[in-house]
Parts: sequence; C-alpha cells; structure tokens
Amino acid sequence: MLVLPILATPALAQDGNERRATGEAALKRITGSDGRAVVDALGDMAPELGEWIVDFAYGDVFARPGLSDAKRELATVAALTALGNARPQLEVHIGGALNVGCSPREIVEVILQMAVYSGFPSALNGISAARSVFEARGVKVGEK
Repeated sequence: MLVLPILATPALAQDGNERRATGEAALKRITGSDGRAVVDALGDMAPELGEWIVDFAYGDVFARPGLSDAKRELATVAALTALGNARPQLEVHIGGALNVGCSPREIVEVILQMAVYSGFPSALNGISAARSVFEARGVKVGEK
C-alpha cells in the first residue's frame, strides 16, 4: 500500500490573528477587491461565513504548499463550472485566475474540459461567466 505524507499547513501552526492575516493577504492577492466585497457583504447576516472564507479557504487551504495560486484557481474554476450553480463565485474565481497569471485561453480550456465531466449545460454556463468577466476587464481570449 502506498502511503503519502500529508504536507503540513503552515497556517495551522499559526494563532488566530496570524491565520487571519495569512487569509486576508491571500484573498487580496488572488481575488483583489471582488473577494473582499463578498466577505463584506456577509457582515450584516452571516459574518462568521465571511470569517470562515478568510480563515479556512484562504488562510489554511490557499496557504498550503504544493500548488501555485494559478493551479489552485484553475482547479477552483473547474469545480465551480462543474457545480453549474455557482455563477457569482465562478466569476470571482475567473477574475482570480487572471489575477494570478492564468491566461484567458487556459481558463476557457478548463471550462471546456468540464463539458466531458459535468455536461454541456455547465460548460455553457461557465463560458458565459468567463465572457462576462473578460468583457468587464477588456480581455481577449486569443487563438488556441
């Protein structure tokens, strides 16, 4: 049986303030103001959910070694496309993928790949979300 070591998460060894700071830095680096707007919008109804996003998703998961921010964002775009019901989050992460150096063509290719695994409707919805983000940023997809 093959046993793989679990890579330690630097953030898990941090206290709550350091974990929050790590998460805030990653949120800003990856999503810019879009991610902060999502967290802030939760403040009146579910501030804990915003804290979980910052602390766990960005402070723990994005802080893990082993994958670059670009690879994590492509995986996130794939997952959100496959879900098919998370367009606002998909748009934030398409923007995040651009922010961390993914090309528009890479993003489109990941969405197209999801047609095989989650169906054409989810891929069509993903392409629509990408189109919205790209148009808002003045981004062109370019050639294959």
